[in-house]
Amino acid sequence: MRPVRTILATLAAGFALTVSLAGQAAAQPKKVAMQAVPAGGVASAPIGWVDFCERNREDCEVGTLRAASVSLDEKTWRDIVRINNKVNAEIDPVTDMLHHGVMDHWSYPLDGKGDCEDYVLEKRRRLIRAGLPRQALLITVVRDLKGDGHAVLTVVTDRGDFVLDNQATKVMGWDATGYRYIKRQSQEHPNRWISLGGYDTAITSGAR
Repeated sequence: MRPVRTILATLAAGFALTVSLAGQAAAQPKKVAMQAVPAGGVASAPIGWVDFCERNREDCEVGTLRAASVSLDEKTWRDIVRINNKVNAEIDPVTDMLHHGVMDHWSYPLDGKGDCEDYVLEKRRRLIRAGLPRQALLITVVRDLKGDGHAVLTVVTDRGDFVLDNQATKVMGWDATGYRYIKRQSQEHPNRWISLGGYDTAITSGAR
């Protein structure tokens, strides 16, 4: 049996890490017991993504990739938090109907305006430029806390899956969002989408 002092030290270290990540501390994240989003079978690509690819073929015609995850060290964590915060601050939220006159239009927010998918596309683009593998940066469709359709960016790391979200002020673990996960891009190809089975994190996160 492990000494009580050792057990208490282990629990304290785990608690300190949780607080550190939640507060967006810059210190290098240590190993955390965080699962990946449970994936299922094949799903259809969102119409908005298909239309985006027609206009931005260089972002979609990348060939088959090998699944990869981000090695989450101090610098990478800083980059993820910085880019997430910067994009959230730079873009004014506006619906596609007001912005483009259509219900659904995915695009880079070149004029500083956009909806959730536009935030995601810009974060994804900047993180790729920062050196993160594109197959670890997955556009993800969810139902948010109001039950509305929403898009977030999932970053697959060796410390678990983290979510970048324009509706949240912090980068958080996917299972802390309270969202219901519908589908996301495959790691092997951005045009292939996989079902997430409607996995609902509301109960485990205590968000509702």
